[in-house]
Amino acid sequence: MSLATVQRSGRRSRGGVEAAPLRPPVAAGMTGGHYKPLTDAEMQRIHDLVLQLLEELGLSQITPTLEARALAAGCWMDDDGRLHFPRALVEDVIARSRRKFTLHGIDPRHDIEIGGKRVHMGTGGAAPTIMDFDSGKYRESTVSDLYDIARLVDQLDNIHWYHRSVVARDAQTILDLDINTTYACLSGTTKSIAVSYTDSASVRAVIPMLDAVAGGEGKYRARPFCTAVCCHVVPPMRFATESCDALEAAVLAGMPILLVSAGQAGATAPAALAGAVAQACAEVLAGLVLCNIIDPNCRGIFATWPFVSDLRTGAMSGGSGEQALLSAACAQMAGFYDLPNSVPAGMTDSKLPDFQAGGEKGYTISLAALAGATMIHECAGMHGSLMGTSLESYVLDNDLVGAILRTVRGIEVSEDALSFDVIRGVVKGEGHYLGHPQTFARMKSDYLYPQIADRRAISVWEEAGSRDARDVARDTVRKLLGSHYPDHIPASVDAALRSAYNIILPQQRMRPHNGIW
Repeated sequence: MSLATVQRSGRRSRGGVEAAPLRPPVAAGMTGGHYKPLTDAEMQRIHDLVLQLLEELGLSQITPTLEARALAAGCWMDDDGRLHFPRALVEDVIARSRRKFTLHGIDPRHDIEIGGKRVHMGTGGAAPTIMDFDSGKYRESTVSDLYDIARLVDQLDNIHWYHRSVVARDAQTILDLDINTTYACLSGTTKSIAVSYTDSASVRAVIPMLDAVAGGEGKYRARPFCTAVCCHVVPPMRFATESCDALEAAVLAGMPILLVSAGQAGATAPAALAGAVAQACAEVLAGLVLCNIIDPNCRGIFATWPFVSDLRTGAMSGGSGEQALLSAACAQMAGFYDLPNSVPAGMTDSKLPDFQAGGEKGYTISLAALAGATMIHECAGMHGSLMGTSLESYVLDNDLVGAILRTVRGIEVSEDALSFDVIRGVVKGEGHYLGHPQTFARMKSDYLYPQIADRRAISVWEEAGSRDARDVARDTVRKLLGSHYPDHIPASVDAALRSAYNIILPQQRMRPHNGIW
């Protein structure tokens, strides 16, 4: 029997058996944790070192207000100005910290529950450059780029939140940068957003904006859809003063807070990977302790982000195999503590969406996801070890992370999936499965189909123009950005925001037929 005959037979047999799928092939929050680079004994040894670092070494440069709070909770200062954290306090905070919470979307449809090794994918980074869509040359990124990326992310199913991925270089002051970053993110997507706030003044400045978008004063606190990204430490083992002020203000405002330690192995963290993991865990836990002292019900996210250096040059190597291991091990340690967490992955060293980029993104994101990271930041769009981004990469990476999420879901082993009755019926019947009701049901529930990756025969692909994936992705970018202009913020609210803040994103840029797309 020819394939064509089998296919025709399958179509005839289909009848009306196209039942509703059991579940979609991939979804936000599928459970990882099957990959374990560390044994239980090794995790315990790392944990013991973490406690030792916090108690015996401590961190320097704490702010006066946080120092007072920490001392009242049982910490102590030494003669060198280092704040020490007693083991009992650290272990108590780990035990009573929130195990899970909802990371709200601007639209409740995009709410996600983080914690418990439930895997989610999102953007991140602070790239100072973007590859110009027309010229193909890198240029300084702008607030318009932030807005355009948000609009892309808003339409990409496998990217679950939008953490600003570029720096708006056209903002003239730090306050304008943070305000306009928040505005561009809010305007471009209805998913949850995340913004890196420089200091407490920026946090206080944006709260009225967040309230306005939420529907009125105090409404944001009830459903906080903007996460404050806080690099509260300057590794090794020092607090970052302005970021600590931002941390305090964010917790008091009820913001979820991403507690980031971003040491670089071989430079600001030990070259030995186990030591880098331990230092990062200690630095993040120090931040989590402070957050819980401020508010025991805080929404703290354990964000161990140790990066890798190429030890030949000292340059960051975000696409290395070592980076994949570090992120996976950090995800595993977060699982050891049972804390909502974040790790970085997908930070290719390549400057283009090419073979190198695909390979480096594939193995770094896969290991982090399979290790059970709650949130994987920077997994879409980034190039040049976080120094650049490209629009088409968001579309390409959406395909990639979808396939990776399918591996996280794994293989169902149930009576229906084992398929004895199906096998028996086919063996004694038509001799193929193409027209079987199970096939049509499972093709929607078990199989994920790429939007960009090409599975056609070579001859068909050649007849269609022999286009590569990047070229197809560029078409998708043009289509999405040319048609999708979110309008979830009422015009009256937007007008009020523009009156209250120095918004530099032109209104015309946020409407169709603007001459750009």
